[in-house]
Amino acid sequence: MASVVSGSLCIPARLWQNGPSASCLFNLSDGLADQNTYFAQRSQAPITTGTSVLGITFEGGVAIAADILGSYGSLARFRNCPRIMHVNDNIILGAGGDYADYQYLKDVIEQKILEEECLDDGFSIKPKALHCWLTRVMYNRRSKFDPFWNNFIVGGLQDDEPFLGTVDKLGTAYVDRHIATGYGAYMALPLMREEVERNPIMTKDAAQKLLVKCLEVLYYRDSRSFPKVKLIFDCLMSLQSLLSTCSFSFSPYCQLFYLFLISATI
Repeated sequence: MASVVSGSLCIPARLWQNGPSASCLFNLSDGLADQNTYFAQRSQAPITTGTSVLGITFEGGVAIAADILGSYGSLARFRNCPRIMHVNDNIILGAGGDYADYQYLKDVIEQKILEEECLDDGFSIKPKALHCWLTRVMYNRRSKFDPFWNNFIVGGLQDDEPFLGTVDKLGTAYVDRHIATGYGAYMALPLMREEVERNPIMTKDAAQKLLVKCLEVLYYRDSRSFPKVKLIFDCLMSLQSLLSTCSFSFSPYCQLFYLFLISATI
């Protein structure tokens, strides 16, 4: 039997790699110590996602709009995934990004509201408080390198004044009169800013028309969007399910230009 000589001592060699020495018991911890026991993390990539969320303030209230599609990658897999929740009589919340993370935080928020109702002290959470709480939650998870993959829009009435704020997955937050997340920040937000500059004191009907117009533009341009959308106004659950009437037919000018190109190539 082979042995290893160390000074004046004769130490028996192991019978096999990571195995026990002669006349010794097998040490399980030694065998595991030489192996890589770290597991691969695959929870930081969103699976079922929602696209843009739009929010705007108008005279005496706020409005948040989003479609109800849950995309499995690029597949329009789940077609009834509402992403706007009614928190209480003063707050509405819209979410984009990973739908599972949104469902988890939705359960946490609903539990907080239930605990408040059980206290029965006449106080309820306000939009600024929920917005601040979300910034702490998102930044805490970001600091652990395991973020919630969401963008939130918090809207409501703070002391009878419209409030609209947003929080992203890094905990970055700001407050504005009109907010769009996801692809809507590139396509819909310029349209909203242009309309707000033209009509600073916007009515509820004007806000609804603007949101529907922005959602139609996103349906044309965003491959993850869906024509069936939901809008909430005034924090009173005025929930509307709209099927946008979109047309992909060529306009007469495009048809003339297309015919001109064909004639030029002949």
